[in-house]
Amino acid sequence: MSSNNKVHEPLFHVVKRSNIPTWKSWIIRGLSILVALIICGLVTVIMTGENPFEVYGTMIKGAIGTERRIWTLAQNTAILLCVALAVTPAFKMKFWNIGAEGQVLVGGLATAACMIFLGDKLPTWLLFIVMFATSMLAGALWGFIPAFFKANWNTNETLFTLMMNYIAIQIVSYFCYEWSVPKGSGHIGTINGATEAGWLPAIGGKAYLCNILIVAAITVFMYVYLKYSKHGYEISVVGESENTAKYIGINVKKVIVRTMIMSGAICGIVGLLMVSGTDRTLTRDTAGGRGFTAIMVSWLAKFNPIYMIFTALLLVFLQRGAGEISTTFGLNESFSEILTGIIIFFIIGSEFFINYSLKFREKEANK
Repeated sequence: MSSNNKVHEPLFHVVKRSNIPTWKSWIIRGLSILVALIICGLVTVIMTGENPFEVYGTMIKGAIGTERRIWTLAQNTAILLCVALAVTPAFKMKFWNIGAEGQVLVGGLATAACMIFLGDKLPTWLLFIVMFATSMLAGALWGFIPAFFKANWNTNETLFTLMMNYIAIQIVSYFCYEWSVPKGSGHIGTINGATEAGWLPAIGGKAYLCNILIVAAITVFMYVYLKYSKHGYEISVVGESENTAKYIGINVKKVIVRTMIMSGAICGIVGLLMVSGTDRTLTRDTAGGRGFTAIMVSWLAKFNPIYMIFTALLLVFLQRGAGEISTTFGLNESFSEILTGIIIFFIIGSEFFINYSLKFREKEANK
């Protein structure tokens, strides 16, 4: 074999960034959204012939066009944010909790049970305390079960929590049938006026403000908990390396169980907010897929509760705006979902350029 054979270097190779300033990462995300909007505009013209600027204007109008829509946007953002806050500690610990849907549902079921059977028997202040306690306990139980099996027998938490979702859906479906009026209608509404006693109050005439304030308090708590508390430190260490955590004396099993109990409890609160503060009813679809969308919210925000406010707001804005596009232009709902998918694809893709850089091959010097 000739010794003159040259090894051809690739045109470029991927290099992991050691660090990138926060401002630069947000510039990259902003540019990715701008490029996504340009692509969406081209797709709109090609597929529908509509003016893309009118489409974008309709999207904005659909999300924040009226005061009612602004409050609905804020409410939906708060609920999605709260679910994201719930799954964040587990994900930061590298415990892949896919069971937020089920944890929200059982929390909502516990709330509905209190409203139905205790609504006319307890004073309002005590009813709310019982509702919060039972919804948190129900969600915590749904988080404890997979954590216990993971901690003791190293079961696959992804499959376990996913299966727990289906169990929760069927349990809720059963009680929705049993408790519904008329029986068999499929959802729990007002029963003899009992559920009205458990409705969260409107503050200043704003029905959703109570939900938003509760989620704001949870956001502040979670930020402090993860960043400054001993428990937050232990979660970070376990997420980096369980062996390191064990070496420095952290009880890994205890951290796993404790963290999932807290995650489930916060999901239980979400169930309460949905049943008592937003929908005023319970169905098997109450969670509405938020348990899965929240994973994207948490991941895009790098597990930072403050950044999650913006990622949750962006996703809800896109969802509500896309729905308005379909209604206004008489388009199939699939088209609005295409636009939403393109934008989300570019946002997710921007994370690659935040974490990695492309190094191109340097030209060989002439000999």
